[in-house]
Amino acid sequence: MSSPTWLFRKLEDRFMLRLRKCRNINALKRIQTHILVSSLSQSSYLATQIINLCNAYGSIDYATQVFNQVLDPNVFLCNAMIKAYTQNYHFPEAIALYKQMLRCAMFGDRFTYPFVLKSCAGLIHVRLGRQLHTQVIKCGLEFNSVTQNSLIEMYAKVDDLVNARKVFHDMSERDSVSWNTLISAHARLGQMRRAKALFDTMPSRTVVSWTALISGYTLEGRCSEAVAIFRRMQAEGFEPDVVSIVSVLPACVELGALELGRWIHTYAERHGLLQKMIICNALIEMHAKCGSIDDAIKLFDNMPQRDVISWSTMICGLAQHGRARKAVQLFETMKDENRVNPNSVTFLGLLAACAHGGLLDEGLHYFSLMKETYGITAGVEHYGCIVDLLGRAGCIARAVEVVGGMSIPADAAIWGSLLSASRKHGDIETAVRSMEELMRLEPEDMGNYVLLLNTYAAEKRWEDVARIRILMRSRRLNKTPGCSSIEVGDAVH
Repeated sequence: MSSPTWLFRKLEDRFMLRLRKCRNINALKRIQTHILVSSLSQSSYLATQIINLCNAYGSIDYATQVFNQVLDPNVFLCNAMIKAYTQNYHFPEAIALYKQMLRCAMFGDRFTYPFVLKSCAGLIHVRLGRQLHTQVIKCGLEFNSVTQNSLIEMYAKVDDLVNARKVFHDMSERDSVSWNTLISAHARLGQMRRAKALFDTMPSRTVVSWTALISGYTLEGRCSEAVAIFRRMQAEGFEPDVVSIVSVLPACVELGALELGRWIHTYAERHGLLQKMIICNALIEMHAKCGSIDDAIKLFDNMPQRDVISWSTMICGLAQHGRARKAVQLFETMKDENRVNPNSVTFLGLLAACAHGGLLDEGLHYFSLMKETYGITAGVEHYGCIVDLLGRAGCIARAVEVVGGMSIPADAAIWGSLLSASRKHGDIETAVRSMEELMRLEPEDMGNYVLLLNTYAAEKRWEDVARIRILMRSRRLNKTPGCSSIEVGDAVH
């Protein structure tokens, strides 16, 4: 006669076979119903597989429901649930379950801590991270390479590079993940000297290593170095991936390196990367800001899908190139398609286009639409566009009214715009008031003094001209010589 245990195991194996063939959440729920009817609801073995499938389908609520039905879960089931929580960004739930394990005297293993540490990093919880490190040592896992890499990543995410380096230096063997995590952390925090030193010491580099440096230099504004590293990466036979391309394109924009940007565009096209929206968005911005607006339009028109970043980048690009009507048409197309809602950046580009194109009625309409229809609060840059728009149209009094009604303090750009407009239209009173505000906000900026000086000169107020010149001399304000860059061959000078 067969034992109950043998029959139980056989039934478990039968359901496990069905679970392994499962392809969607609805089929999974049907199998789970049969499991409950078969009195196997307390099987941690089956529940673990169900939770793994729920994780793959993104059905975390159902996974939690299944987990809670098991009254005495084992460590494997808890690990599966913690993993599911972590991979679906339910970090507090993952930490709570880990603490529940400790209360039940169930200690984690090498499969527990990588995900608990990742959840801790997601919460940016420094104290908890250090407590987890202590638990790792108590469990004898401090020399497990996967756990060590997770500790480095956790410390890096909470900006504790001292402890990240300590774990790194205590490792008997370091893989590319260890090196890349530490390099990326230093680069992200602007410690490029240490990042470069680690990179130079690294025995075997990957695309991730190169990308970490490129991204770090770009974020630091050291764009020439970012481009140099990108070219060196190519020379050493590494093919750029999505992240490295997105990291170097802002450096191309800053340097005006259009030829390199075009090479990247061609490379992305040949390698099928133009299907990636993030690549297309970055390329559109590069083309627009480097003066190749027609290439930006062509790329935008050929995109299979567009998000709000795509629309906003294209509208901003058209605004920068003075194609105000085209920007307005594009916005109306975006509205008509009704698939993507505009955001504050979209309206900033649209209002800038209206300001540069002198589209007064349209600009005022869209400013109102932004607030009343889309519920977007105007920022200082939106107000700046409206003040500029009104100033260009000679509506100085209305521009002053807008500035007076702002819910946030006007910045130097707004007062500068008002000064320029009031000077152009001979409104000396507003010009003087604007100048006073600018002197308060930017007492060392000579350009403001020059604008007011020229205004007084145009009105033949020579005593005021003399007074401003004396003031400029007393503050030792001199013109700062300008400079520009040019791309020649493979270098930007």
